[in-house]
Amino acid sequence: MSKNLKQQLAAYGMVIPAFLVVMLTVAYPIVSAVIQSFQDEKTGEFTWDNYAYFFTEPAQLKNLLYTLFVVFVTVAVAIVVAYLLALYLRFTKSKVSKLIGTLYLVPRFVPAMCAVYAMITIIRDSGLINRLGLLFGVNIKLGLMYHASGIIIMNLWFNIPFAAMMITAGLGAIPDSIIEGARDVGAGKLKTFTSMILPLSIKDVIIAATFVFMTNVGSFTTPYLMGGNSPKMLGIALFDQFNKYLAYNRSAALSVIMFLICSVSAGVYIYTNLKEQDWEK
Repeated sequence: MSKNLKQQLAAYGMVIPAFLVVMLTVAYPIVSAVIQSFQDEKTGEFTWDNYAYFFTEPAQLKNLLYTLFVVFVTVAVAIVVAYLLALYLRFTKSKVSKLIGTLYLVPRFVPAMCAVYAMITIIRDSGLINRLGLLFGVNIKLGLMYHASGIIIMNLWFNIPFAAMMITAGLGAIPDSIIEGARDVGAGKLKTFTSMILPLSIKDVIIAATFVFMTNVGSFTTPYLMGGNSPKMLGIALFDQFNKYLAYNRSAALSVIMFLICSVSAGVYIYTNLKEQDWEK
């Protein structure tokens, strides 16, 4: 047996265990769910009814549209705020910016359950804001609980620091010499931003947006604690189908739908990375 063959066999021997683990824990459940999603609950025969249910039943269609609304608003607001924050942290040298740069990641280290409950005690109609208002004779009821706006605010708590961290890392990779060179040739702040900073950081912005999108499509904790009974986020709808109604085939179909929605974002992420050299031109 040649030395090269031995090395190849040794390499395959080290890779195969990890490959089998991935196949067992990731690929098999996905394939199993896809197959189950096309099976009739009673007969086991092939059917499209499990998918049609989520696009024809009014309550389920409302859940889908509601989820997309919450996710897109969360992504848009989170990315805009995170980008502005990242620009401030990258190009402002002051004690305030250093303090913000130290503290803005704190929400990432707060357990989701604790953060949601803390927010609930503040924004609910009988929460801290309402009680402070009553001290001055004002009955403040924000109406954020069991409403999309409350879920979005809580989503921003988690996602703005995460997106800002990714974008800040991308902005940090832009050499100061490029910025200084643009200014030396007479470019103003706006021109420097649009012609140099934005093109060099847009890849990181898109990647951050894809991660925020995928994170929120299947979110459960926040909508479970702060969301209403109707409409519901898809994560809660999936929980109900699986645990309350014991509709396992419909649960599998909804899982595939959520996977396909996330795969669009994943495709953008992959395309962005494949085009990395083009972003840098």
